[in-house]
Amino acid sequence: MTLAPEFRRQLTRMEEARRQTQRQLDMVDRQITRRMSALIPGLLPRRTHSRRGKAPDPGAFLERYRTQLAALTAERQPEIDALSRKLARQEQAITTFIERHGHDAGISEQVS
Repeated sequence: MTLAPEFRRQLTRMEEARRQTQRQLDMVDRQITRRMSALIPGLLPRRTHSRRGKAPDPGAFLERYRTQLAALTAERQPEIDALSRKLARQEQAITTFIERHGHDAGISEQVS
């Protein structure tokens, strides 16, 4: 029967598309991280000449960091949401495909 190789090829294509979507999502995450790393020096407290032994407020830095991270993430949120939805659809399609054609293609349930 020639259906088994075709099912395996189709599953391979579906899995590659899922991996590509995951790579895109990871790339967006790395871009946000890279931009935050570049912004950290600007978020550090500025030294003034009349500090007189006052310690910098660590909470202020964290607040500035979180605010900036939220702003960067909000810029990319529509893209992140779209890729996340696409990834979920692809994973569901692969699961359904394996449930429907796994036995016909000689694919075990442990593939995904």
